[in-house]
Amino acid sequence: MATSLVKVNHIGRYGLAFVFFYHGLIPKILWPSQVETSLVMAHNFGVSATIISSAAGAIEILLALTIVFYIKSLIPVYIAALMLIVLLFDVYLVMPELLTEAFNPVSTNISALVLCYLIYITQTRKAITL
Repeated sequence: MATSLVKVNHIGRYGLAFVFFYHGLIPKILWPSQVETSLVMAHNFGVSATIISSAAGAIEILLALTIVFYIKSLIPVYIAALMLIVLLFDVYLVMPELLTEAFNPVSTNISALVLCYLIYITQTRKAITL
């Protein structure tokens, strides 16, 4: 049983890390997405949307790495869950029309939150030893 929980925990971590790594690298750093840029510009931060998106992408990549490499800690998973919730509400407030698009933060963020929960429950079982 413990071995199965460890496997589920690791698969959940790799899946969650993939979401953050991919979304940090592809649409924010390598090929800046128009949607990402528009969302940042809608905040009127007074700084280039490209700079903010790149910085956010770097933070997401660092979070992905901590989720994988700090396997005994739930802190990166808690940070990820908090970010997913905050960013979902941010989109709701700033650009709610994005919530009905084919690829949207509702499906992505809720799925990633499910991974956070799976990581949490498999790591907090007394039978698990990482």
